[in-house]
Amino acid sequence: MKMLASCRALLWQVLLRFSYQVVTASLCLGGSDISASVRENSPPGQLVSELSITAEPGSSSVRLCLTGDNKDWFYLEGRTIRLNTSTSRVLDRELQGSVLIAQLTCYEDDVVQTQYRILVEIIDENDNRPHFLPETIQPLTISELTAVDSVVFSVSAVDADGDMISYIIDQSSTDARFFRVDLPNSGNVVLNRPLDYESRTHLQLRIWAQEANTVEKFNTSAVLSIVIEDGDDQYPHFLPCTSVSPGVPVCINPTYTANITHKHQDGVLEFSPGPIRAEDGDRGINTSLVFSPSCGDQGRFVIENTTGEIRLTRPLNDRQLETNFTLRVMVHQEDDRLKYSVASVLIRVLSENRFPPLFNRTTFKGFIIQSSSPASIVSTYGNQVLQVQASDRDFLDGQNPSIHYSLHPLSGLYQVTQGGVLIARTDRLHAFDRHILQVRARDEESGEEALASVDIEVLQRGQTVPHGAFREQQMFGDVDSRLAGGITATVLLMFLSAALLVLLRAARRRRLLRNPDDRAAVAIGKHPNVVNEESSFSGRAFSHQFESSSRCLSLHGRQGVYTRRLSLLSPASSSLSHIIRGATSHSGLSPVSESPPETVLTPQTVLTPQTVLTAGPSTGIHGDDITADDNMKINQSEDPYRAITSVICLSEDSSEDMDTSPQQPITE
Repeated sequence: MKMLASCRALLWQVLLRFSYQVVTASLCLGGSDISASVRENSPPGQLVSELSITAEPGSSSVRLCLTGDNKDWFYLEGRTIRLNTSTSRVLDRELQGSVLIAQLTCYEDDVVQTQYRILVEIIDENDNRPHFLPETIQPLTISELTAVDSVVFSVSAVDADGDMISYIIDQSSTDARFFRVDLPNSGNVVLNRPLDYESRTHLQLRIWAQEANTVEKFNTSAVLSIVIEDGDDQYPHFLPCTSVSPGVPVCINPTYTANITHKHQDGVLEFSPGPIRAEDGDRGINTSLVFSPSCGDQGRFVIENTTGEIRLTRPLNDRQLETNFTLRVMVHQEDDRLKYSVASVLIRVLSENRFPPLFNRTTFKGFIIQSSSPASIVSTYGNQVLQVQASDRDFLDGQNPSIHYSLHPLSGLYQVTQGGVLIARTDRLHAFDRHILQVRARDEESGEEALASVDIEVLQRGQTVPHGAFREQQMFGDVDSRLAGGITATVLLMFLSAALLVLLRAARRRRLLRNPDDRAAVAIGKHPNVVNEESSFSGRAFSHQFESSSRCLSLHGRQGVYTRRLSLLSPASSSLSHIIRGATSHSGLSPVSESPPETVLTPQTVLTPQTVLTAGPSTGIHGDDITADDNMKINQSEDPYRAITSVICLSEDSSEDMDTSPQQPITE
């Protein structure tokens, strides 16, 4: 019995302990594993989940703890689990992964009672832009021979958010026309048109990578540098290269010309527009070239196959009939003879150049009428086309085809053609402007030059081009030409008349001043009875008169005696001798007997050699009024250059009578 009682007591103790354990453990029960989700970039304290355990986490007997790898992203607050983030610690799905895992452990009296798993999914947000893989956007090289519509390169971009990417070529790029994207999501870039190394050696292209399945459509771009590799697709060409049209890499081969004379010896010829040179059309490859003659006088001329120099092998014969030689030179690639080019060579045999080019005048006159047209031809007098040309006497017609005309210095308003015609930029000229140009004519064969000036006047709209010298037009303006001629004649006549008067006055003064003895006696402001010793007669004449009274012819009057004296004169001028001869023949001087004079002389009467010699009806003095001594007879056969001078001899005894009656006539 005792044994049975003890067993029962033991059983009850076990049952009591077991029931105690059950009641105690129930405080950590009631919970479960936690599964939640949060968005990346969530703010700090974001609620993750609420706890469902029975006991209060803050009781003394129960304790909750977070454990696990991602426990730091959470913290407990009451019966909740919250997100542990900050401004410097942001939840990023791309860095932390898509799930956070932790454990919640419940302790009761520091004894682990239970554990719950915490699984938190991080919900992705579109917070990343796509970016290109660096290896797909490196500089690349493409051959110019690449076929159109072939894939030339591929690009690839990724998005950390896993968004779908589409690719777009930026059409604002300079070289976007050369490429296109095959499929928007593939990243394959296709050649859209042929490449040409000769026109473009480097291309640039901008490509965009953009999210295709998001609202934000985040994108990024990259610039690709593409180098074009030259391919052997061009033929060689001669230099200098003249393009068929701008932007087209096709050259027109020049014609090389050289001039030689019969005296030209063996040697390398010099050509124009330069030495014979050629280059491969594929400059990036620059294949070696070979020169060879295709036709012509190969016996007289040889060509160097590597340099293209043409040499004369033997001098010309003076009897050679050819005036020029025409050769054809071919150049081809050394590795491909089918890629070749041919140029013409003209060698002219000329006579020796002896004369330089020469303009027929040093200054040309030109006119241009103001206009809005872009270009007009400069004209000259009579509205004729102004042609500035130089002649060369080495040619029979004076026209040297090798003369090149140019303006020196170059002008932005004018240009000259090879025919010597000037063309003006009319829309840039202003009325009344004046331009002085210098035209240079150069003989391209000899290098000799000639210069001439061109004076160009800009006329206003509606103004006609002058027909004559521009100076006359400038002097008279729009005045009628007949009126201008009359004015000119009047001015000229006035000038000639003034000049003639001056000459006559000078001749008269010279004639009167040549010899004082030739002048007549003039009594100015004196009575006739007064002898004016200050008259124009010299003292020598008066002394000679009083000493030789027998040589004087006397005229007797009441108030005085008038005498005439012969004096030998030096030959006078032809005009004076003519007057003397005329006076002598008119007066008829000869020895006559005295007779009462009919002439009435007053003190105001002025006697000059002419009045005495030509005395007659006009003066009242006649030849028979004059008496002379036998030794003073006048011989008309004397020297015609001998002049007769009349001297007035006034008597001192009759001075009083003259003073009282100055106007009385003289009678015998």
